[in-house]
Amino acid sequence: MDAFHQKIQADLSRALADLNRAMKFNDRRLLVIGCSTSEIIGEKIGTSGSADAAASIYEVLRHIHQQTGVRLAFQCCEHLNRALVLDRVQAERRGFEPVTVRPVRHAGGAMATYAYEHLADPVVVEFIRADGGVDIGDTLIGMHLKHVAVPVRSEVKKIGYAHLAMARTRPKLIGGERAVYPNKEKAWES
Repeated sequence: MDAFHQKIQADLSRALADLNRAMKFNDRRLLVIGCSTSEIIGEKIGTSGSADAAASIYEVLRHIHQQTGVRLAFQCCEHLNRALVLDRVQAERRGFEPVTVRPVRHAGGAMATYAYEHLADPVVVEFIRADGGVDIGDTLIGMHLKHVAVPVRSEVKKIGYAHLAMARTRPKLIGGERAVYPNKEKAWES
């Protein structure tokens, strides 16, 4: 592996450690991963998908999943309406309805294609409500996060040449001025 891909992996690992501190990864958590491999290698989104960049990103995410149990959903590109690739068992447990499509590099994106090819039993769904997310290259993952998203800052600002944004979610605070809230940080962990 060359130095560029090693740096991608090191930077993503550092960023994920920051996100983990903010939301405590475990097997109940679902992360949406939006990733433009074109942007990672310094090209315009949707123009130069890179299987090598996807492999580098996937390896780090696979390792984090094995360490923490966090579940992953990989967002496709706009040509598949930003549908998501995830493990079939997780989709069924969460009640996500599968759709009939298979991502490919030019209709789905390199990252979603790579995930589809490497998950044991992949399925594509249209909608999820994730607990957090990683957006590499401004792929617009917000539609797949639970209602109240909270930005998570990291010292890592880019993965390769792509802008990095991350978020966790929390339950809505409802009830107005007379409402009493439990410790807000503990409440969203349940």
